[in-house]
Amino acid sequence: RTILLISSHLETGHYFNPHAQRIMEAKTDGAKIITFDPRLSNTASMSDAWLPTYPGSENTVLLAIANHLIQNDLYDKDFVRKWTNWQEFLLYVKNSESKEWDSVRSLIPNSSSLTFEIFDKVLKALYAEYTFERAAQESQVSIDRIELAAKYVANCEGKLATHVWRSASVGNLGGWQVSRCLLFLNVLTGSIGNKGGTSMTGWNKFVPKPFKGAPAPETWNELHYPIEYPLAHYEMSILLPHMLEEGRGDIDVYFTRVYNPLWVNPDGFMWLKALKDESKIKCYVALTPTWNETAWYADYVLPMGLGPERHDLLSQETHAGQWIGFRQPVRRVAMERAGIKVDFTYQANPGEVWEENEWWIQLSAHMDPDGSLGIRQWFESPYRPGEIITVEEYYRWIFENSVPGLPEAAAKENITPLEYMRKYGAFEVKKENYTPFAKGLGKAAEYQVDEFNRASKDGQVVGLAVDGFVSPGFDTPSKKLEFFSDTLANWGWSEKENVIPWSVKSHVHPDNIDRSKGEMILLPNFRLPTLIHTRSANAKWLYEISHKNPIWMNPEDAERIGVTTGDLAKVQTEIGYFIDSVWVTEGIKPGIIAISHHLGRFRLKEDEGVNRGASNLVEINDDGKGGFLLRVLHGAEKWESSDPDTSRIWWSEVGVSQNLTHAVHPDPISGVHCWLQKVMSVTKASAGEKAGDVFVDTNKSMEKYREWLALTRPADKVSPDGNRRPLWLSRPLKPVKEAYKLPK
Repeated sequence: RTILLISSHLETGHYFNPHAQRIMEAKTDGAKIITFDPRLSNTASMSDAWLPTYPGSENTVLLAIANHLIQNDLYDKDFVRKWTNWQEFLLYVKNSESKEWDSVRSLIPNSSSLTFEIFDKVLKALYAEYTFERAAQESQVSIDRIELAAKYVANCEGKLATHVWRSASVGNLGGWQVSRCLLFLNVLTGSIGNKGGTSMTGWNKFVPKPFKGAPAPETWNELHYPIEYPLAHYEMSILLPHMLEEGRGDIDVYFTRVYNPLWVNPDGFMWLKALKDESKIKCYVALTPTWNETAWYADYVLPMGLGPERHDLLSQETHAGQWIGFRQPVRRVAMERAGIKVDFTYQANPGEVWEENEWWIQLSAHMDPDGSLGIRQWFESPYRPGEIITVEEYYRWIFENSVPGLPEAAAKENITPLEYMRKYGAFEVKKENYTPFAKGLGKAAEYQVDEFNRASKDGQVVGLAVDGFVSPGFDTPSKKLEFFSDTLANWGWSEKENVIPWSVKSHVHPDNIDRSKGEMILLPNFRLPTLIHTRSANAKWLYEISHKNPIWMNPEDAERIGVTTGDLAKVQTEIGYFIDSVWVTEGIKPGIIAISHHLGRFRLKEDEGVNRGASNLVEINDDGKGGFLLRVLHGAEKWESSDPDTSRIWWSEVGVSQNLTHAVHPDPISGVHCWLQKVMSVTKASAGEKAGDVFVDTNKSMEKYREWLALTRPADKVSPDGNRRPLWLSRPLKPVKEAYKLPK
């Protein structure tokens, strides 16, 4: 009934865009679309309520809508009662000595009886400050639009579909609360995992287990998860060169896979410094399907196969079911069908490109030929003991043992599961997977149930007791949707703005942007529907459509600065500056400029590196004192080649590599880079400055890094149990429990 999107999802180039058709079909069937975006995007133009929110104000608007539901008793109290940890929250507030809970503590009686009616009163008191008037003031959006959005949410009948794809959640300090406040609306409306609602990622993806799982690492890598970020969602790769610069360690061999950190990450010249310094990174290996700027500094560049050149599994959240797809290297398959024996995929590839799976298997096996290092055993075939597994055997085992229903489906056609997947390329694992958290596991009387309704068997918490029956619940310590985060409270972040859905003051809050000095906000890296990260430079027709990333600028700002469309402007960031052309448009709010992702590719030699029709030829000057100047020698040019289209290139401007000038902004809790940038000034470019020119002072880079590092609360200061990180919190390559212990 209602779809709430944060940012322009329908036209942006990531794998959410297959939902665009379904969203438009829902709109034609009467669904209402709400979009939060400071730009007038195509999605905004199709929305029933477009809220051009000021960056960082999204939480306040979301909580104003939540407050409307709460104050008017328009929320699904039964769902909230069953599936949130409201009891734990009331107990926490009751026992807390913090003054910030004084306004609601008096509503909680001293008796042991904590009823949902008490929680309802506390909710009403807590969120009363989030009025439409406050939301309008902070967001710079009219009250009428916010009220309209609230009306659509209130009328959703338990069918509210929401989505945040990075955007505000990775744009702002505390942006993780944007996702939390958005999900709060789903919880209040009971729109979790049901038809018309919003599902968790894992519910609609299927990831099969391989024939063997490698053992957990026995050590903790401080360069992956430094002690300052015990709650980081993922490893802190954006800070790797800064940590190396501080002398926190060095790297013997550094592999990157489909990763272009010098260009994609913020503060790319810090990456350049680290990659050129063999005392920091002794050997760098770049696995990449296309040429990129970082690979220029690699010791080994290993070309990877694109989709039609490799075996691969994929599964995406396209609908409420679960499915698995199987990619195959088309030339190898064709040769094998023609009766030609192929041992390795590279033998069938015109460029002798290794298939990544085979390469890792063979590299590991060659490192330990006799098995004495304990590596080889993990790559031995389950069908031929002692022999190294082939890629065919790898997928054969998965399809035979790890995809429910596939062997049976194959048997009906008298073929093997591998033959089935080779024939059809996809298999539906589940037609529907609605509300898996509520599936019945049995009567509560068959389990041990604690005071917070967690159900245990054999000493292990396995689910949640609700109204006399046990269900799996959610993947949280409480097995509930956590309105209150006990984890944050225990790990040093006990303030109200952290432990419950609340607003956090962004680093680009109006208080931090002095408009009188010409300061602005840069909204960087919004995606285009035609390009993919930095992997589209060889797509000539796409580049003809989208080959530059101008500065979106409101007419009020353009008049103040003295520029018009096509003029060059100089954007001064916290650590440097860049030159780019201007596009004057009323599709962006005053005080904000926006520049898209993908563009501003560069190469250092005329005939080598990134495609000549998609990149600037540049020189990079290192002043030896921390300053790096990237100067454009010329833009894209036509040239003669075996492809006649290269002589038809008519464009020269190919954008600016803006990320080089972005200081790192690691959120002190989530660890995610907060992409929104404070711009110190925007002025008309001087004579001699070219579109695409960039300068960065890496001394300032390190200053900003340390400034944000100072916001953290390191594990050795706040850990409640002597561990580096909560044991329940997911992370890739999770080590053994002993590795979690803080050093004494």
